[in-house]
Amino acid sequence: GLLGYYRKTHPFPLTEHVPAWLDGPLLRHWLPWTGSWQPGSGARVFPLRAADGRELQVLPLICLDDVRPDLAIDGARLGAQAIIGLSNDAWFSAHPIGARLHLQVASFRSIETRMPQLRVTSNGLSAYIDPSGEVLVSTEMGQQAVLAGELPVSNPPMTLMVRWGDWVGRAALALLLALASVQLWRAWRRVRVPARAPLHRAESALALTLLSPFWRRVCACLRLGSGLGLLVLGVRMLQVDGMQVNSLVQIQIFVAGVLAPAIAAWVIARICGGTARVRAGQLLLQQRWQRIEIPVASIAAIRLWRLPLPGVGFDLELVSGRRLAVGMVCADPRALLRALSAAGAPVTLIDTAFGHMADYAAARAASLRPWLDQGLTKFGLFPLVAALPAFRLHQHIAFGGTFGEYYTYGLQAWLSGLLIWWASWSLGLMLFAAVLRVGAECGNALAQGWQPGRAAGVRHILEWLIRLAFYLGAPIWLLLRVLGG
Repeated sequence: GLLGYYRKTHPFPLTEHVPAWLDGPLLRHWLPWTGSWQPGSGARVFPLRAADGRELQVLPLICLDDVRPDLAIDGARLGAQAIIGLSNDAWFSAHPIGARLHLQVASFRSIETRMPQLRVTSNGLSAYIDPSGEVLVSTEMGQQAVLAGELPVSNPPMTLMVRWGDWVGRAALALLLALASVQLWRAWRRVRVPARAPLHRAESALALTLLSPFWRRVCACLRLGSGLGLLVLGVRMLQVDGMQVNSLVQIQIFVAGVLAPAIAAWVIARICGGTARVRAGQLLLQQRWQRIEIPVASIAAIRLWRLPLPGVGFDLELVSGRRLAVGMVCADPRALLRALSAAGAPVTLIDTAFGHMADYAAARAASLRPWLDQGLTKFGLFPLVAALPAFRLHQHIAFGGTFGEYYTYGLQAWLSGLLIWWASWSLGLMLFAAVLRVGAECGNALAQGWQPGRAAGVRHILEWLIRLAFYLGAPIWLLLRVLGG
């Protein structure tokens, strides 16, 4: 009679099983091939009776099950003496290296538990694996054959993996995080934001952007347009699209209304970028194509802009009453004020906005971390952490391999698909960062108004909190959603 049954514990995502939180009519319409299998409850051990009457306790693993160490470990703890692996490797018919990789991964289950393994595949590499993980005999791809081997009817020894669980990966991850933390700490100690440099020293320079009134208006409009596009996307997600990036319209708005103007403003800022130095009684403004020298004695005031667009900036007022023809955008106007005052200039700071713009800019500049706060890192590279695995999974499901779409439709189609996945994650993270930034700036504004002396410390704490929420909170949330499903 029936002794028991085993249901595959780890069905393949989006082809055999769809998490409940993701399933719905829309997904079924987009991915009509998705299955409805439900995962099993975990490892099961069955008695296998030999011809001489002896029984061998075997642990069945089906397909993706042998990629996960936890099932083999649980089976060993339940008293299993051997592993029987069943798999359909037809996916790898055109690429046998995939089936060979699957076999090598499965052999690690024998290494971890010291159990022999009989592996049977429909058209892949059937094999007999000894307790040390060595493949003693195997078939070729698509070969029909009968394999024979001796299975020891004995209890396997207790290994560290069976005793402690899957600790190797966690220990390696902890070690890598520790090493990365040390390297980041050393890099943080070496790197200094240009705005914080002691500008009164001859060799120091303040990074800034010199903008004529026309280019300032252009950059301001581009920045406002990019922010407005992001706001439109946020409103659409709340009222129309839902809290997921799931339509090409969203990506088109993101590329045309957010990304394009932001990149255009960045390009203008790079072209107009320069440095300021105080040397020999002169303020030297250096750009790629021009050099401006102003005697420090002729500078009367630094007048901050009423609206900090396209960034915190100011005009130089001269003793004659005129203003310099170009305005300047920099992270910390007080750094230039200190340098000019140290050089003997009778300069004052005129803050016509809210009275605290200079303090706000100085605190913001002091809290910046170049590697972590750059837009390229946050919205260009970091989205790839989630976009690349998702894109690769999509390629395997839809086209049978990482480069399946490339082989079928060409490089342009493959790159377009990758760009869509990247843009989706970049958009989501940009909206998340905008929400975090609004909350942080509200907290900074309250601290600046109520406790100006502690505003810099509050800013420092809030900046690190939003970095942690962005770089750690978003991936943790995603993992919880996936594992919870």
